[in-house]
Parts: sequence; C-alpha cells; structure tokens
Amino acid sequence: MKTDIQIAQEAEMYPITKIAEDFGISSDDLELYGKYKAKLSDELYNRTLASGKKGKLVLVTAVNPTPAGEGKTTTTIGLAQGLNKLGKKTMVALREPSLGPCFGIKGGAAGGGYAQVVPMEDINLHFTGDIHAMTTANNLLSAMLDNHLQQGNELNIDPKTITWKRALDMNDRALRSIVIGLGAKADGVVRQDSFQITVASEIMAIMCLAEDIADLKTRLAKIIVGYNYSGEPVTAGDLKADGAMAALLKDALKPNLVQTLEHTPAIIHGGPFANIAHGCNSVKATKTAMALSEIAITEAGFGADLGAEKFFDIKCRFAGLKPDCVVLVATVRSLKYNGGADKNSLNTPNLEAVKKGFSNLEKHIENLGKYGVPVVVTLNSFTADTEEETDYIKTRCEEMGADFALSEVWAKGGDGGIELGKKVLNVLKNKPSNFKPLYPDDMSIKDKIETVAKEIYGADGVDYTPKAKKDIDKIEAIGYKNVPVCIAKTQYSLSDNPALLGRPTGFNISIKSVTLSAGAGFAVAIAGSIMTMPGLPKRPAAENIDVNDKGEITGLF
Repeated sequence: MKTDIQIAQEAEMYPITKIAEDFGISSDDLELYGKYKAKLSDELYNRTLASGKKGKLVLVTAVNPTPAGEGKTTTTIGLAQGLNKLGKKTMVALREPSLGPCFGIKGGAAGGGYAQVVPMEDINLHFTGDIHAMTTANNLLSAMLDNHLQQGNELNIDPKTITWKRALDMNDRALRSIVIGLGAKADGVVRQDSFQITVASEIMAIMCLAEDIADLKTRLAKIIVGYNYSGEPVTAGDLKADGAMAALLKDALKPNLVQTLEHTPAIIHGGPFANIAHGCNSVKATKTAMALSEIAITEAGFGADLGAEKFFDIKCRFAGLKPDCVVLVATVRSLKYNGGADKNSLNTPNLEAVKKGFSNLEKHIENLGKYGVPVVVTLNSFTADTEEETDYIKTRCEEMGADFALSEVWAKGGDGGIELGKKVLNVLKNKPSNFKPLYPDDMSIKDKIETVAKEIYGADGVDYTPKAKKDIDKIEAIGYKNVPVCIAKTQYSLSDNPALLGRPTGFNISIKSVTLSAGAGFAVAIAGSIMTMPGLPKRPAAENIDVNDKGEITGLF
C-alpha cells in the first residue's frame, strides 16, 4: 500500500496558473511561489467582495479526536473533489499546517490517500513563509517591549503585569517558563517570560480575522502587552510597534492557492489550533472561496466542541458568515474508542462499544443543532468496519434528524466523496440554514463561558480560580465585556479532562486564567491543564523524516 507522501509525490500537478484560470483568476492576480503555489492579490479579494457573489458555505467538523484519527481534512478535500465531479464548481479553504505537530505526534495536515492538497511537502513545511512572518512579527513586539523597559520605561510598564509572550512554531516544552535579561546590565531587564507556539498566538488570530491591511494595523495596535503602574493597559500602538509588524505581515495576509490531487483549487491560509486558539482558516480565504465558487468547503480544527463552536461564535460573528450546512465526520473506530474499547483492538468488530460510544457523536449532533445549521454525518470508511456497525450508526443519526453518508475519499478520492456530495447538495437545496450564534454580545464573560460549558460541553457548571475571577474583572473594567470567548481546553474529551471519553456527565469545567486578545477581539479562557506551548512525544515524528541526495523528502505523513 502506498503511503500518503508516495501518492503525493507521484501526482501530476498542473501549473497553478491553469488551476487559477479555470476559476476565473487571471495571472495578474497571482504572485507565484514557484510553479505550483501562488498568493492571491489584494485586488482580486477586493473585486470578489465588490461583486457580491456568494457561494454556499459548508463547514466540516468532527467528533472528539482519537488516537486512530478521523480524517477530517481528508474528508474536506475529498468532498470538494466529489462535488466537482458532480458538476458543482467547488473550492476548498483550509488552514496551514504547523511545524509543531508535523514534527511531533500528529504529522502533517494536508489530507491523506487520494484526498490530499499538493505540493504536500511544501505545504507541511515552510510553505510560503506565512507562519515564519507571524513568528517574526510577534517577537519584534517582544523585542520592542523589552527594549522599552531597558531604555527608561517611559510608559511606566509594570514588568510583573506583562502578558505578551514570545512565539515559536515548534513544540518545545523547555520554553514554557523562562527567565530573560540575565547577564550584564546592558543585556536587558530581568523578568520571567514564556513562549507559546505561533499558531496559538494573538498574531495568528489577528491574521485570520483581518479583512485588509487597514484592519490588520488597527487590530495590531490594539494588542495589550501588559499594564502600567496605574493599572491601565499598554498596547502595541503605545510602543509604536504596529506599523513595523504590519510591514512584516503584509504578504502573509494574502491567501495561498494550491490544488488537490484532482486539481480542485485549494486556498490554504492561517493555521490556529482549535484547542488553544480559534481553530479556523482566514476570513479572507473563506470569503474568496465563496465568491469564486458555487460551494466553498472549509473546516475547523479538532472536535465540534472546539473548532465548530469557535467557527460559529467567533469567526462567523466577526465576518458576518452564515454557514449553510455542517458535515460531521466520525469513524466506527472513534465510536469504539469512546465506548471504552482498547486502542489496539479498534479494528475488531465490537457493536456494543459502538453503541456505547455513539453518545459522543450524539452530543455533537445535538450541539450543532443549537446553531440552526443542518447536519450531514459522514462515516469515514475503513475495511475493518462491519455492515452491522455501520447500519447502527446510520439508523441512529437519521433518527436524530441528521442526513448520513459513507465516505471513501482516502481510497477513491473524489469518486469516494460522491455519495457524501449528493447528501450535501440535497441539504443545500431542501434544508434551509437558520444560523445564529450560541450567545449574544452583551452577555458577561462569565455567562458566555458558562453557556459554552453547559450547552456544548455538557458541564454542570464552571469553577474559577481566584486569578481567573480577577482576570475577568479587569477585562470587563477596561471595556471588553462584549467580546466572545475562546475556551482553550483538551481536544480529547467534551470535558476538560482528557480521560473522560464518550459523553461525560456530572463534571465542572475549571478555568484557571483568562487573557484578553484585544486585537483579535476575544477573551481566551484556559481550562484544565491545557498549555499553549505543546511538548514533543517520546518518539517524535521528526525521527522518521529525512531527505535523500536528490532532495526528496521521506517519512512525512
């Protein structure tokens, strides 16, 4: 059996100019990064918005992730390929992979089998340099902040209140808590600092929510780096860092165009994690895809309790998006795992574990229904699945009012997505979306957190540390009561305890701190033991990655 990277390397790619031309994009609107990658011009974005054209918007999400993997990105790509085979002009809009999980435990994020975006190696590694630009802009602000302290601290910043973190797009646990400025007096002010992974940074969130350069600069200027001795916020604008940061980010703000294995256009831009950030690709990418196609397929990270909730309550709220359909990805294996089956026996028939584990899928279907968007459940098919197991899941989903389809896109590409594509088309035609966010803007931050915890996670309530309570009071006191909330929690459970599988009950969510991302426009609540700088596993995926004498990369998946 061929590996994902072998399939990708053997694929015949079309020049990106041809991919663009087929969807009405002229060569003048492309900024080429070699033969198979390009950035889309600001002029194209402005024209597409001015045209008023809007295709249908389909979100792909999933159950809580399991060690076996569910194939959400693969399904997203395969569905787009299947819809194009059905004669519907379809584009896919995805997030950029982070180097952290690529070299860590998860591997790449370019799909799999015959439902991939290519050039796969480029996309998973440096791509067009967007994340590097964000890392540099983030750390420029850190450098200017510490230089300001060193050069006299005219803004009277209290070093003990600094909230801004440095960033690196790599899993490096040693950087979670550090001390900087050690050495001679000229080496800076000694203080405690920390790094977070770039994809969890506010810079990434801002990039994914900004509509243009003017919006980008406005958001960057609002970033709060800390507080002065009077308790007033100090911003990137106060440090006069926003202009230089925007200069570093001006090209990264432009979406990237590549292709799938079947030459479906794919816009890949932005890459926030959904467990510790808002988990959606850029507003510019999604709106461009909608304007240039009949149907735009996008995804949100991890399970629907994280990525889909933040897509609805943060991205759609800010961008004015109204999704028409949600595709919820599950596997027989994931339901067995949530039903208590051992991860080493997931290919063994086990209907009882499927029945027990269906509770996780059931909760996600219920949650999505609270947003008023029709749901199609797709079962990512594996050879070990039995007809009895599949029929049970199909029957239960349809009893809940969700459409159901099998997906075989990993093995068959677009042909394996035709059944799912037909179900999606039927929903788009016959089931109108009545989308609305879960909570209103004017609800307090605590009430927003508790609404998500109770309605989406199924918690009985929320426990706040004294620090979290003080954090919320300060955020609301400086005028940010009306911001949405971005809850950072484990992706492996509906709760904040990764060991509680299925549909846990009788638990509270624990919020240990809340920070304000004023530039992005939301408050980040840290739940449980989640960390914004991941660590590498005992056997990092990096151990298997290599490059031969011809420059061909191996071991990337």
